[in-house]
Amino acid sequence: MLKVGIVGGTGYTGVELLRLLVQHPEVSIQAVTSRSEAGMPVAQMFPNLRGHLSLPFTDPSLENLASCDVLFFATPNGTAMKSVPQLLQAGVKIIDLAADFRLKNAAIWEKWYGMPHTCPEYLEEAVYGLPELNRAQIAQARLVANPGCYPTAVQLGFIPLLEAGAIDAHHLIADAKSGVSGAGRKAEIGALMGETGESFKAYGVAGHRHLPEITQGLNVHSTHPVGLTFVPHLVPMIRGIEATLYARLTMPELDLQALFEQRYANEPFVDVMPAGSLPETRSVRGVNMCRLAVYRPQQGDTVVVSAVIDNLVKGAAGQAIQNMNLMCGLPETMGLQAVGLLP
Repeated sequence: MLKVGIVGGTGYTGVELLRLLVQHPEVSIQAVTSRSEAGMPVAQMFPNLRGHLSLPFTDPSLENLASCDVLFFATPNGTAMKSVPQLLQAGVKIIDLAADFRLKNAAIWEKWYGMPHTCPEYLEEAVYGLPELNRAQIAQARLVANPGCYPTAVQLGFIPLLEAGAIDAHHLIADAKSGVSGAGRKAEIGALMGETGESFKAYGVAGHRHLPEITQGLNVHSTHPVGLTFVPHLVPMIRGIEATLYARLTMPELDLQALFEQRYANEPFVDVMPAGSLPETRSVRGVNMCRLAVYRPQQGDTVVVSAVIDNLVKGAAGQAIQNMNLMCGLPETMGLQAVGLLP
């Protein structure tokens, strides 16, 4: 059994990790940390875990965490990097669900996140945890940077087209929408039901922190630096991301449906839907799945890809567990073979 700890267990990502991990057949949860709630039973804060987890929240001390085989950091940006060097030296494998190790360039990270990076020497070692791209590297890693939610949907939608050289990489558009849980579990006026209900808005139009992460990933698969316009939106639902992606085709004769089906034929958590389908966020609610559909409207020179994920699962906790399975030599799908919740 893997001894697993969660650092920062009081947020939406933390409780989603716990929901999935308590059902994992090869996991024993050793610690769930929270400085503010230390001593409180985890199931008192999250009643859905009653009967599944009897641990209290504890302080995130090095002694408490170093006995784990794997640690998930479900903490705010800038937290994991303060502890990672000591924990790696103690032999712990780490999966960071925040952004501390996603970008390879420390100066770019500091520009977008507004703080100094305390251990830039680990940025090159950290493996970007998108299994559909980096499966072999993840399996050998001791430090994995779990992707952001928007970057997961956007990259999975664009990468087959970039790999095939089928689109103009200079003019990509990602029009993405997320439920309010993407903002985290905190008291913030903009996330209140009275503020988001019956409303719909764009945000981060001038520049969103996920932009450099997405472009870094897409550039790996493009012969030219990509030009991406990324506009996220907040929609009045709790879970889910839908990303509508646009690009200009440079290979109009290409069978787009076949391209996507072949690229993801052996991917357990990517579902390319039949031609003419439109994926819905509710079809992936609670599960570690990305559903994709590809269109060429009016047989013109524009390709449109629709990608849906649950931002808390394939966009966060589920993908982190997928990475844990790879890092620890377990079947990649273990603990993640659930069915989406409908209605």
